[in-house]
Amino acid sequence: MDMNQYLTMFIDESNDHLQSLNENMLQLESNPDDIGIVQIIFRSAHTLKGMAATMGYEDLASLTHQMENVLDLVRNEKLKMQDFIFDTLFKSLDALESMVQDITEGGDGKADVSSIVASLQSIVRGEGASTGGGAAEVDNSVAAVQGIELDEFQFSVLDQSISEGHKVLYIQVTLREDCQLKAVRAYMVFETLERSGEIVKTYPDVQEIEQGEFDRVFSLYYITQRETQDIESQILGVSEIETTTVVALDHESLQQMVQESAATAEAVKPQVSEGAPAATVSPEAKSTSAPAKESKAPARNAGGGNPSRTIRVDIERLDVLMNLFSELLIDRVRLEQLASESKNQELTDTVEHMSRVSSDLQNIVLKLRMVPVDTVFNRFPRMVRDLAKTLDKKIDLIITGAETELDRTVIDEIGDPLVHLLRNSADHGVEPVADRIAAGKPETGTVHLRAFHSGNNVFIEIEDDGRGIYRDKILKNALAKGVVTEAEAATMTDDEVNQLLFAPGFSTAEKISDVSGRGVGLDVVKSKIVALGGNVTIYSTPGKGTNFSVQLPLTLSIIAAMLIRMGSEKYAIPLSSIVETGIIKRGQIKHVHGSRMIQFRESLIPVISLSRLFEVPDFDEELEEETEIVVIRKGDRLAALTIDDFIGQSEIVIKNLGKYLPAIQGVSGATILGDGQVALIIDANAFIK
Repeated sequence: MDMNQYLTMFIDESNDHLQSLNENMLQLESNPDDIGIVQIIFRSAHTLKGMAATMGYEDLASLTHQMENVLDLVRNEKLKMQDFIFDTLFKSLDALESMVQDITEGGDGKADVSSIVASLQSIVRGEGASTGGGAAEVDNSVAAVQGIELDEFQFSVLDQSISEGHKVLYIQVTLREDCQLKAVRAYMVFETLERSGEIVKTYPDVQEIEQGEFDRVFSLYYITQRETQDIESQILGVSEIETTTVVALDHESLQQMVQESAATAEAVKPQVSEGAPAATVSPEAKSTSAPAKESKAPARNAGGGNPSRTIRVDIERLDVLMNLFSELLIDRVRLEQLASESKNQELTDTVEHMSRVSSDLQNIVLKLRMVPVDTVFNRFPRMVRDLAKTLDKKIDLIITGAETELDRTVIDEIGDPLVHLLRNSADHGVEPVADRIAAGKPETGTVHLRAFHSGNNVFIEIEDDGRGIYRDKILKNALAKGVVTEAEAATMTDDEVNQLLFAPGFSTAEKISDVSGRGVGLDVVKSKIVALGGNVTIYSTPGKGTNFSVQLPLTLSIIAAMLIRMGSEKYAIPLSSIVETGIIKRGQIKHVHGSRMIQFRESLIPVISLSRLFEVPDFDEELEEETEIVVIRKGDRLAALTIDDFIGQSEIVIKNLGKYLPAIQGVSGATILGDGQVALIIDANAFIK
C-alpha cells in the first residue's frame, strides 16, 4: 500500500486531534475532577496513536502511548490531576505538534523526547504524585489490563459457566517487540482459542485489535473445557508470542476482578461504542464532555450510522472555481444588458432563469471559501495560558465573535500577526499581580479577543485592561533609537506616536526576554496586515488599557453593491456598508467647527463630498440645489457621502488594482461592468475615523 497517498489526510486529522487535545486539556485544568473530559482526551490520544502507528511514525505513537498510560490512571480514578501532571502533558502535546510539523515539512517525525517520556513514566510509577489503589506499583501493561470491564450480561455468562462446571480463564498475551503483524498474530490466537472454547470479552476490543490499534499486550476472558496448561501451550504455539499468562477463575476471583474494574465502569460510559474504531470519532464529537447516549451500541452496529458527509478540498481548486465563476458573472451582467436592449422576450426569460441559477451557484461558491475565525482563535487559549505561567501573571482570555466568517486566504495569513499582538498584550499590557493590586485593579488581567463584521470588512480587536501606552515613554525610546527627530516628535499627534510601535526595531521593553524585547514583532504585524489589504489602529488610555484594532477585507471576489454615477465616472459602494439612501437640500447642510454636517435621526453626522475627494472634473455638487446621499456605517459611527446619481444594485466582481498602483485612499478595488467599463469600488470604512 502506498502510504504517501494518505499523508495529507494523516496531517490534517492529526492537527484536528492535537487541537482537540489542547482545548480539552485547558477545560480539564479548570475542572480537574471531570472524568468525562479525561475520557475525551484519552480517546483523542488513542486515535492519534493508532493513526501514527499505521503510518509508521513510531516516535509519535510511542509518546502518545505514554500519555495514554497517565490518562488511563486518571480516568480510572487511580491518579489525581496536579499542576506538574498538566505541565508534563502540555509539554507532550508541544512535542507531538513539533513532530507533526516536521512530517508536514517532509521530515520523518522523529524527535528526542526521552526526558518527557521519563517524566510520564515517573508519573505512572507514582513518583511525586499522590495515587490511590497502589497504582505506583503497577506497570504499564497491568494498568491497561485494569481498564477491562464486564457488563452485567457478560459477568452473568462467566459466573453461570463456572457453576455449570466449565473453566473460566483470564488470559493475557504479550507479543514480541519485533512483531511486524500484530493484528495477524492476535487473529491467529483468537482462531486457536475458538476451536476449543468461547471468547467472551477482550481488551482492547476486537475491532481495535483487528486494526492493530493496540500495544504488544491484549487480554481476554475465555470459557472452555480444556486444561489451563493445554490452552497456554496452544497460544505459545503461535509464532512471535513472547509470553502468555493464563489464570483459572472461580466465583470469588471473578468477583474480585469485577470489583477492581468497578471504579472504571462509570468513567468508560461516555466513550464511543466498544467496537467502534477510534478514527471514526469526529472533532465535533470530541469537543463536548456530555456523555453519548448511544455509546453502548454493539460493535456490529458501529458502521450502521450516518457516514461522513464532508470532504477536504485543496484551496487552490476553490480559487480556480471562484475565478471561473467571476468571469461567468461578468458575462451574465452583459447578457442581461443585451436582453434588455433587444426587447426579445424569449432571450429575456432565458437570461432571467440563468440569473436565478447563477445566484444560487454564487452563494454556494462564496460559502465554500468562508471559514470561521475560530479556526485561528482556538489555539490562543493554550498560548495565553503558557504565557501567563512564563511571565508569572494571571490572565483571562475572553473570546467573542469566533463564529465570524472570513475568506480562507485571509484566515491562512492572519494567525501570526494575532500571535504577536496577544504576546504584546500579555507582556507589555497586563501588569504583574503586585502592580495591578497597587493600582486598585483585580489581580487577574483580562485580554479580550473579539471579531465582528463591519461593511465589507472584518475587524479583529485585541484589548487588555493593562497599563496602557504612555506617549512620553514611546517618544523617549523613539528619540533614543533615532526613529524620529526632536522636531518631528514635537508635532506628532497621539495616533502618530502610537504608530511608532510598528516601526522596525522599536521596542519599549526594558530587558530582552523569551517573550519580547528584541524589537521584532509589531513591525511584522503591520507589514502582514497591510499586505492583506488591511490596516491596524491603536487606541489606548494610560493606566486603563490598550486596544489593537485590525481591519481586514473580506477579499471575496463577488459582492452585492450599489452602482453610482458622478459625472461621467461610475463607482460601486458595497451594500453591506450602506445604511440608507436619500436626498438633501443645500440648506440642510450645517457647518460645525469647520466640518459639514447634516441632521440624521436626531444626531449630526459628517457629510463627505466624493466629487471633491476624487476630483471628478464634470460634476460639482455646489451647483446643485438637491444632492443624492448615501449614509454609510462603520461600527456604530455614520457618515453621508454626496453623489450625482444612482444607477442601481448589482452583483460585482472585485478585481485588485495590481501591484503597480500605489494604495489609493478610499478605494478597495475595481470591477468590470456589463458594458465593459471599469468602476472603482469605494472603501466606506476609510471615510469614517
